[in-house]
Amino acid sequence: MFCGRDLEGTPVRSQLQKAAAVLLTVAIFALILRRVPFPALAAALRDADHATFLALMIPNTLFYFAWDTLVLTVVIGWFHGPVAYRDLLPVRAASYVVGFFNTNLGRGAMAAYLSRRLQAPFLELGSTVIFLVLTEYTQLVLWAMLGLFGFRAEVSRSLFAAAGGVAILWLGIRWLLAPRAWAIFRTFRLATPARYATIVLLRAPMFLVSLVVHYHAAHAFGIHIPFGTLLTFLPVIFMLAALPITVAHLGTTQAAWIFFFSQFAPVPRLLAFSLAAHLVFSSTRAILGVLWLPSAYGDLIRSVPDRSIVTTS
Repeated sequence: MFCGRDLEGTPVRSQLQKAAAVLLTVAIFALILRRVPFPALAAALRDADHATFLALMIPNTLFYFAWDTLVLTVVIGWFHGPVAYRDLLPVRAASYVVGFFNTNLGRGAMAAYLSRRLQAPFLELGSTVIFLVLTEYTQLVLWAMLGLFGFRAEVSRSLFAAAGGVAILWLGIRWLLAPRAWAIFRTFRLATPARYATIVLLRAPMFLVSLVVHYHAAHAFGIHIPFGTLLTFLPVIFMLAALPITVAHLGTTQAAWIFFFSQFAPVPRLLAFSLAAHLVFSSTRAILGVLWLPSAYGDLIRSVPDRSIVTTS
């Protein structure tokens, strides 16, 4: 039997996790900066075509926000009842602000808001949020596998095996967990194979637009990566970026860009581009969240569940 406090962990554990994230972020950047002197990084940032870069990356973030809210609207309609697209814009934007500091807290805040808005149990909405996360990973794995078929290097074949394992794991979620009657598995129990496929396809434009934008935006930093190679490894980078193990998702993304693409561009340029892309994406989403926060903040605060309530057994 678990209560809210047990699910979130003790304050000591939370502090240890934060400290570990800080240490890991510092360690990754310390290793990277051993290869990249700061003057070289500053020069790469200074010499970039900033106007072209921003003209591509900012609209990409706006499109991501709009389409991400559309995906949320469709999935909520499937499993909990219809909600207007415009009503979900504030909470989707606000969750980005919370998620910047803590990914899981951002997801929990969104589930709490939706639970209050739809008068549905919190864990049932939590199940839908987890469903969205897993289908996001599924579509990234599928994009990576598509790239692997067309880019046959040794590292690609190794990643193909890993991607295949992850895909099998995700596809087995419904059959392994859904039969259980727990509320946290409700969405997986109700989801049909057709809906799994539909949501993966519905997410496709988000990645396609981001892929094309990153391909051209990299040129602004003098980076020219073959399109097939970018298709193969960008999904892997996005998956690494989503892991809540570093501060503000920094470090893992930059290390991945250097690891996968150092044969195509100098390391200082790759580091400069990955940092700039991350900063623009995060800051644009944060600005959107701040703009929408007045209309979502009250509901988000009031929808936090009572920590003393027993959630499941």
